[in-house]
Amino acid sequence: MSSRAKSSPTSRLKLFSKHLNSPSPTSTSTFLEKPFLELNTPFSTERSAHWEDEQGKIIRKSKFQEKIEEKTKEEATQTEQEQSERKQSAKMSKQAPHAALMIPGPIEFDDAVLESMSHYSESHVGQPFVNTFGEVLSNLRKLFQTTDPSAQPFILSGSGTLGWDQVAANLIEPGEEALVLHTGYFADSFADCLETYGAKATQIKAPIGDRPQLDEVEKALKEKKYKLVTVTHVDTSTGVLSELKALSELVHRVSPETLVIVDGVCSVGGEEIKFDEWGLDVVLTASQKAIGVPAGLSILMVSGRAIEVFKNRKTRPTSYFGSWKNWLPIMQNYEAKKASYFATPSPQLIHALHTSLNQILSKPLDQRFSDHKAASDKIKKAVSDLGLKQLATKRENQANTMTAIYLPDGVSPPDVLPSLMKKGIIFAGGLHKEIASKYIRFGHMGVSVTDSQRKDITKGIDALKESLSEVGYKA
Repeated sequence: MSSRAKSSPTSRLKLFSKHLNSPSPTSTSTFLEKPFLELNTPFSTERSAHWEDEQGKIIRKSKFQEKIEEKTKEEATQTEQEQSERKQSAKMSKQAPHAALMIPGPIEFDDAVLESMSHYSESHVGQPFVNTFGEVLSNLRKLFQTTDPSAQPFILSGSGTLGWDQVAANLIEPGEEALVLHTGYFADSFADCLETYGAKATQIKAPIGDRPQLDEVEKALKEKKYKLVTVTHVDTSTGVLSELKALSELVHRVSPETLVIVDGVCSVGGEEIKFDEWGLDVVLTASQKAIGVPAGLSILMVSGRAIEVFKNRKTRPTSYFGSWKNWLPIMQNYEAKKASYFATPSPQLIHALHTSLNQILSKPLDQRFSDHKAASDKIKKAVSDLGLKQLATKRENQANTMTAIYLPDGVSPPDVLPSLMKKGIIFAGGLHKEIASKYIRFGHMGVSVTDSQRKDITKGIDALKESLSEVGYKA
């Protein structure tokens, strides 16, 4: 057995996070003015039935976990009901039978989208692919609801995080100020990214489950000139939904030169966004969430105003791969269906995005947003009926693409996640470092919401009820 196979999850996490360690007091390294942010990602519990301490020793199992394991031993074979559900699932999809992935992304994918991934190999500068890429860029304008010809969609190979880098590298220069509105883990990371590129990030932090209030934002904008303000539309760590329209109106009124930057990784395709009407400057997202495409694409919509800010930089962009100096002409050429090259895109992912966007735009966007809200309302009612609370207590703060649920006192994610998986449902553990052991996350977007044949939402609710009952919780 290889040393890799013998290593524990904890040891692997330590290896992964070595690069985040601060320099020692005697270190000669001077390029860091302050230590990196600590790793703010608790070890995944979706596939682990236990936790380990810093020495790699298994933490004593709770009585709830012991009950689950006793029940598991009694269930040596699948029940007839489980076998029937798997057969039904196989009929509904060409995919191999699998547990429904109900986390806040990646999500379940439509068969046609996955089939697009198997497109034969083709040249990334050949006309057939260029035509497909051009149609995808045009369709993104429809998804973001913009008709402004000066606005520009971008698609780069990478994750949603690459969107942060593009903003930091192209729209703000070293020493300039950024105002970051904090609703969870991802604001900390966006601020860290901005500071990595030399910007000065000021955060307005709300209590867990809430969002910064407009009067706080107005006060901050009047005290200092900010090059841009960032907001996470749906923070995946807390399930908090930020209000964009009123925020953008405030920024344009109080500080009209400040750019409005939206992290829409967990919202685009599931939450309403009106790019032109709301006066947004950048909305960044990723392929694997409500857009419904496998991970690997960083997607942005950028306003004409932001493009002008980029063109008027005093210094060069601080990234090479992410520089719009390199990508802007490529995107413009692709959209005009002209072959162009800077770096190789992912043709198969572009084909998958082409299929997904065609599906999304085949129906009115209002209906799609309404479907996501209806599914969200159903889940949130079920959570309330179970006597449980959400991290976001106010309905206006609750996302329609996911729900972050506090577990009952004395119950932690490892007590219920393995049981949920046995029932064919995968939820996510907590992500916010201050309360990670107290809650779980239920993702509900894309085909799990819009495909009437799928029963993922109902199955997820029922599995949650049963798993809580198994650990002794009574609503």
